[in-house]
Amino acid sequence: GLHSREDFQRIPELAINPLGDRIINAFFPEGEDQVNFRGFMRTLAHFRPIEDNEKSKDQNGPEPLNSRSNKLHFAFRLYDLDKDDKISRDELLQVLRMMVGVNISDEQLGSIADRTIQEADQDGDSAISFAEFVKVLEKVDVEQKMSIRFLH
Repeated sequence: GLHSREDFQRIPELAINPLGDRIINAFFPEGEDQVNFRGFMRTLAHFRPIEDNEKSKDQNGPEPLNSRSNKLHFAFRLYDLDKDDKISRDELLQVLRMMVGVNISDEQLGSIADRTIQEADQDGDSAISFAEFVKVLEKVDVEQKMSIRFLH
C-alpha cells in the first residue's frame, strides 16, 4: 500500500530524466520516505490534461490540482530548492546543472542564470518570485506541456 523513493527510481523515464530526483521528491511529504496511494494520486493529478468541458465547471468549487495555477506552483517548487518561495541564482544554477550535466561550462551556465534572473526579476531582489515566474510563463501553454495522457 506504500511506495518508496526506490520504487520511483526504478521507473526508467524518471531514472534518465535530469530532474527525476526533483520530480520524485515532489511525491513525498517533507521528511517522509514513503507515499500512500492517496498522496501518489494527488501529485500525479497535477499532470492530468485539462479537458475542454472541465474549463466551464463551477467556478465556486475548489481549484483542481491540474489547473494552470497549480501546475505552475508544482513547476516552481522544482526550482525552489530551499523552499523560501524564491528562485535564487544558485538554485537556478543547480537545476540547470541537473538538466545539462557537464555539456555546458560553468561560465555559460552562469551567464544563462544571470540573464534569466535579469529578465524575470521585476522587484530587483535578484531572485524570481512565484508571481515573476508566472509572468515569464504567461505565453507558455503550461496546461499542455505539463500533461500526461494515461489512458486513451
